[in-house]
Amino acid sequence: MSCHTAQELIHGYIDCELDGQQTAEIERHIHECKGCGGIYRNQLTLSSALRDTTLYFKAPEDLKRRIRTSLQIEAKTETTNKHFGWGWSLMAASLAVVLIATTLWKFAPSFRASSSDGLVAHEVLADHIRSLQLTSHLTDVLSTDQHTVKPWFNGKIDFSPPVRDFADHDFHLYGGRVGYLNNRVVATLVYQRRGHFINLYIWPVETTSNAKESSMQLQGFNLIQWTNSGMTFWAVSDLNSMELQEFVRYVQQ
Repeated sequence: MSCHTAQELIHGYIDCELDGQQTAEIERHIHECKGCGGIYRNQLTLSSALRDTTLYFKAPEDLKRRIRTSLQIEAKTETTNKHFGWGWSLMAASLAVVLIATTLWKFAPSFRASSSDGLVAHEVLADHIRSLQLTSHLTDVLSTDQHTVKPWFNGKIDFSPPVRDFADHDFHLYGGRVGYLNNRVVATLVYQRRGHFINLYIWPVETTSNAKESSMQLQGFNLIQWTNSGMTFWAVSDLNSMELQEFVRYVQQ
């Protein structure tokens, strides 16, 4: 089975829609092919994240109130002014639709952004947890030398990630690896503080403006995300939030 065919069938495999022969072939392929195996695991994580009810949009009370008011006005107008015929009712309904659409448009951008960030956060956390399960998953290049790790990425990704060691501050560069998140190949730098690992995920973004730093906690892990100089960064670890914030400050310098 080719990688192209396997990737077309991954969604069907996750949803148990393939026949016995296809299932056996794709299982063999994703077990043997590291790239397709990674895509399968990411899609499986994403599928699980989409079932998380915390990601669903809950309509604000103000929006609910506006819709109820609009419908009440429409119903009252239709009852009081039947002699005007259907023309007035249609006009009232159109105005209600415009009001609802305008309100939804007002809230939609922040909803799309928060939902997207939430999905990426679950992808990042899932990859971080997988990397801790086996030492072989943690790094593709094992080195404490930034001059070894940085050139290792050449030819493997389409951008040059900033690589620095912060051993003087007890954040030791441990190595790096290439991963697949947010529908693209990303660079992952691995740091260690005492017995704790930090995964720093980096990939380019279209905007060159710096985004405000955001923090969250998922399943006992701390995550911090920010954008700087055309790159987005995600730092994740089981370190406490203050220590992870300290690490982020050194990266941002």
